[in-house]
Amino acid sequence: MNRWLAEYAWLPEHAEPTPDVLIETDGGRITAIAPLTAGGRPAAGVEVLTDAVRLPGLTLPGLANAHSHAFHRALRGRTHGGRGDFWSWRDGMYEVAARLDPDSYLALARATYAEMALAGITCVGEFHYLHHGPDGRPYDDPNAMSAALVEAAAQAGVRLTLLDACYLTATVDGEPLAGPQRRFGDGDAARWAERVGAFRPENDHARVGAAIHSVRAVPAEQLATVANLAERAGVPLHVHLSEQPAENDACRAVHGCTPTRLLADHGALGRHTTAVHATHPTGADLALLGESRTGVCLCPTTERDLADGIGPARRMAEAGSPLSLGSDSHAVVDLFEEARAVELDERLRTRRRGHFSPVELLTAATVAGHTALGWADAGRLAVGDRADLVTVRLDSARTAGVPPVGAFFAATAADVSHVVVDGRPVVAEGRHLTVDVPAELRTSIERVTA
Repeated sequence: MNRWLAEYAWLPEHAEPTPDVLIETDGGRITAIAPLTAGGRPAAGVEVLTDAVRLPGLTLPGLANAHSHAFHRALRGRTHGGRGDFWSWRDGMYEVAARLDPDSYLALARATYAEMALAGITCVGEFHYLHHGPDGRPYDDPNAMSAALVEAAAQAGVRLTLLDACYLTATVDGEPLAGPQRRFGDGDAARWAERVGAFRPENDHARVGAAIHSVRAVPAEQLATVANLAERAGVPLHVHLSEQPAENDACRAVHGCTPTRLLADHGALGRHTTAVHATHPTGADLALLGESRTGVCLCPTTERDLADGIGPARRMAEAGSPLSLGSDSHAVVDLFEEARAVELDERLRTRRRGHFSPVELLTAATVAGHTALGWADAGRLAVGDRADLVTVRLDSARTAGVPPVGAFFAATAADVSHVVVDGRPVVAEGRHLTVDVPAELRTSIERVTA
């Protein structure tokens, strides 16, 4: 059993953090939570022991990064200064994709996931489509790249949902994969399903979900194969949706409807589905997403980096879509920045303030993200839930003088001091306990960009 004494802790159903909270954990779960009275004296029936580890600052549930492409971390600082759009940026991304193998991907993903741990992320959803060798031929183990990602997460100390993406065509009208894209494809959805079904992570820190890369990458008649696999297995299904207007235009030209309508018609929407981005939905799309309770994962730092646009976050939430957050291309790994950007970008879009409360932003960064990744027992500081604790300093140059409730509008990833995942310390005093993150990032990125 471990005991943690949080200076402040943000408990479920509380509009603001609670001071002086004793948290007990055992077997990777929270077993007791006891707020103390003013002055540090225990409330009735609460025993504070000297072995409690003090967590100065604000303690939150573990943050969930619901959308990651780990290898994109190698692009940071290399693609931001020029002109262009998503499609021109994609060319640089393909250059890195072509250079990765299971060993180099393990090294890069381990460092990237460890950077996430430093930022308070305890669980990541890896939207994975680098399946085969650069020429498209499978490795001896067809899931070697998947295994590398699972091992990377284990070594970095975070949980992983591997969202294995079906990626079969280059365009909505069925143009075949070519060049670096060849390694993404399995031929058809049936062979994709066979490969995915053969992969069983041995460690319980990882789970396998499903993904439709996009409507341009999976032919309409094969969408149901992917959706049905996810439904039968009871696993999350994620899909890139309406990230750029060109995607919507191409779908209308070929299918006579929006990507959202196409997914709905083939059974790919629902409570276990998360639409990533959804930056350019129509009013009818919003209704389809909300009525089906399809979640939406917003990735504001990537969406603005790639000039994709600002999605209607408030309208999506009001329609009934739970909102989660992702760092996507990892131009920034900072869920505090992603969370406040949901509010601040909405202000830019509407020229009005006050769209999301701090609790709504906390929910998007924690419990909603974990739920979208299939970990319904995480993301809350509650008895029985996974013992994920993230402590944010309140005495840094960014947070000094800020009330604890204002953390999502002031703190950055650099303010995370302690991280506990499933009851096990991973970060202490702002340092990862097992990975030299800067050094490993530098060497692993040089390996695939030199």
